[in-house]
Amino acid sequence: MDSLLFAFRNIRRKRLRSLLTVAGIAIGVLSVVIVSIIGEVGKSAVNQELDSMGIGGLCLRATEENNDKYFTQSMLQAVSENENVLEVTPLLTKMATIRVCATDSQAVVWGVDDNASKIMSMELLHGRLINSADVRKGARVCIVDESFAMTHYKRTNIVGKNISLSGDSSEQTFTVIGVVRSGGAILQGLMGEVVPSFLYTPYTSLGALPTGQRVTQIVAKLSDGVDEEEATLSVLRTLDRATGRSGGYRAQNLNQQKDELNGVMDIVALVLSAIGGISLLVAGLSIMTVMLVTVHERTREIGIKKAIGASRRIILFEFLAESAVLSFIGGISGLLFGIGAGFVGCLLLGLPFSVDAKALLFCVLFSVVIGILFGVYPASKAAVLSPARSLRSE
Repeated sequence: MDSLLFAFRNIRRKRLRSLLTVAGIAIGVLSVVIVSIIGEVGKSAVNQELDSMGIGGLCLRATEENNDKYFTQSMLQAVSENENVLEVTPLLTKMATIRVCATDSQAVVWGVDDNASKIMSMELLHGRLINSADVRKGARVCIVDESFAMTHYKRTNIVGKNISLSGDSSEQTFTVIGVVRSGGAILQGLMGEVVPSFLYTPYTSLGALPTGQRVTQIVAKLSDGVDEEEATLSVLRTLDRATGRSGGYRAQNLNQQKDELNGVMDIVALVLSAIGGISLLVAGLSIMTVMLVTVHERTREIGIKKAIGASRRIILFEFLAESAVLSFIGGISGLLFGIGAGFVGCLLLGLPFSVDAKALLFCVLFSVVIGILFGVYPASKAAVLSPARSLRSE
């Protein structure tokens, strides 16, 4: 306790020097915290985007050797009746030009059926979702996301508005029946026109566009608790029986791919954090330099303390405590500024704020460890000073 009191007293004696040392540590911790928050927010945002675009379950496509690349209604029905499959939806994707308020832009059109909302994360804000009647009639209706509505109409409720979709030489008008909070809103908000708008329409209505109604892939949501590898093989066997062809189709486990992507993002965040941690090492060197100067300035004081009975251990602990306190104050300051900057950044970009509490705690503890490690040499030097030599020092 006495060592801590002496540490705070000495820090107050050299306020400007202490402030600069604390700032060095704070900047190091700040950089690591910002990288950690970017990693967590990025992972959360990407997962949300992938979920919103239906990235989950199995995506079934024909193999390269299979000349028949299209799925029929009977094949779709066969997959839906598999005991391991909870829901299934056909999926067509097409780049198209949309015309809204006399302005043209690019969009990704998703052709789906009435099961899409059970597989994709589509939170309805206004209107309704695509139903079986829309699919059966090939109705020229569509669902847009909140970002699309705000970009083109500056409001979210645009149910009843007409949108022109064109592909190659044809153009058709679709009526908006619903607005959902999904489909690339985060990425589009960050990157603007680099990421196009997303529209959902009955896959049967795409027959009016050059793509036609021919389904090239289907997405199946597996039942909870099933073994994904066994379920995948079972679904492929179902397709083999339905088509009379062996090995004509392949499946991508999109949940597994998402997990692998998260693993890659974790590694990237770890590497960036390590790079940011270099600044902490630099700050540690500054602490060592400051403490060496402090030892030199307080040589006479150290001699007096030793002359009246202070042991080497007491002197050592006093200087180590000062290094630890400087590092702790810098670590907490960097942590608070980092969290604040991350929160404001997420607020401005419209991203969900997310932090890894364990990683943030580690940053503060690591800064204190750095301070103590780099304070060992100056503290040891102070502890071994000769009392007689110290008292002769000016």
